[in-house]
Amino acid sequence: MGILSRSPTSTRRSEDNGMKLLATALFAIAFGILLGLSFPSLWITKASLPENVLHSIAISHRDSDTATPTQDIDISKACTERLPPGIIASESDFYLRRLWGNPEEDLKKKPRYLATFTVGYKQRYNIDACVKKFSDNFTIVLFHYDGRTSEWNDEFEWSKNAIHISVLKQTKWWYAKRFLHPDIVARYDYIFIWDEDLGVDHFDAEEYIHLVKKHGLEISQPGLDPERGFTWQITKRREHIEVHKETDEKLDWCSDPPRPPCAAFVEIMAPVFSRDAWRCVWHLIQNDLVHGWGLDFALRRCVEEPAHEKIGIVDSQWIVHQFIPSLGSQGKEEKGKSPWQGVRDRCHLEWKLFSSRVENAEKDYFKTLQVQSPSNSTIFQ
Repeated sequence: MGILSRSPTSTRRSEDNGMKLLATALFAIAFGILLGLSFPSLWITKASLPENVLHSIAISHRDSDTATPTQDIDISKACTERLPPGIIASESDFYLRRLWGNPEEDLKKKPRYLATFTVGYKQRYNIDACVKKFSDNFTIVLFHYDGRTSEWNDEFEWSKNAIHISVLKQTKWWYAKRFLHPDIVARYDYIFIWDEDLGVDHFDAEEYIHLVKKHGLEISQPGLDPERGFTWQITKRREHIEVHKETDEKLDWCSDPPRPPCAAFVEIMAPVFSRDAWRCVWHLIQNDLVHGWGLDFALRRCVEEPAHEKIGIVDSQWIVHQFIPSLGSQGKEEKGKSPWQGVRDRCHLEWKLFSSRVENAEKDYFKTLQVQSPSNSTIFQ
């Protein structure tokens, strides 16, 4: 009877084949890793692209027979993956809570809109008049640049239900960047970010919201009384109409499609943003450029095209810009310049810096996209 056994030759051949398969697999894995590192552009996601670019890319893919759909990656999960989903509360609000009782019974009303004012105590009566134009459907937030907060509660009953945030000698865009993060104000449909020197005798906030919704405005402002002064033609109130979105300016300022300051433009004194628009604008605000000069020329990037259809001036609810140079008094005399002049010089400097940053960032960004995706380069032109 023979004994079943594996011959030495057969065993050696099998071992050689196994080694070859293992080597091939290791080589394939190494090649895949190298390929992924060599082409990081393949990992461009929705989170890293401007909305208007995403829209263009979507059109390009839709019209192309060879394009394949991309999958969105929710990068916000990277920060919360350690938590059980049921406990995550990613958004907040300014609703006041009690220190006792059932939390579900804290809120008798949840305001849908947010109105913020950057204020000094000297303008308290002006702010009082403004706040009274906003119904209880608004949460009121006061940013105090002079440090005086407790006096407001002594004079105005509404102040006791307002949110008071006090940091000395700062501007409203400094406050907005630090206290109005989109996840903090996510409960509000519209956000008003206003100066303290506005006359509101002809303004009603609820009616204003109605008109903004009616005309599909994502970014807006009330018209300005032409008899009391204005800077740009587009912000000047027009009689007998509800809203306007374009105007005539110096010929060399206007283009096709209409762009700032002829259209898709509001000033930074009294802007109103939808929730979605504010999420973009918050990211546009620079951390060190606190006056916001130049920001108004870039706001159109925060709505879908055509931008001039979604940004406009509400004429039938108009205000008066009183031109009170309150921030100037917060400056410091330096090198022979008065405090207000130093503040104004900083404003002009910030405008130049911001404009340069936007221009350079767009050039570099789109150049990179064109290099990475040459077949789609025409969509960015």
